[in-house]
Amino acid sequence: MHQHIELGRKGEELAADWLTAKGFAILQRNWRHGRYEIDIIASRSKILHIIEVKSRRSSSYGRPEESVSRQKFQNLMQGAAGWLVKYPHHQRVQYDVMAIDLRRNAEPEITLFEDVYL
Repeated sequence: MHQHIELGRKGEELAADWLTAKGFAILQRNWRHGRYEIDIIASRSKILHIIEVKSRRSSSYGRPEESVSRQKFQNLMQGAAGWLVKYPHHQRVQYDVMAIDLRRNAEPEITLFEDVYL
């Protein structure tokens, strides 16, 4: 398996565990709509969270959250539109970015950036 795929899976596992511990209900993971994919769809306090998870092992190419481009964010919104057509009962939807820093010999650093707009 390619290292970046393994890193992504590990980051998404940590993200799901962190979100659950913080009171989020995980509704879907790796949900696909056509060519679009949403890493995590969760809810908490009547808010639907569409979450893009980004993981990095070093800061050589910047922080994980910096890798969410305008195009990636638009793809996230397109995927969410497909999910919302199928499950339309949510009143408030927000887009979040979860950054997972997995440096060697250190505890993972997890940061949730809520209600992001690009």
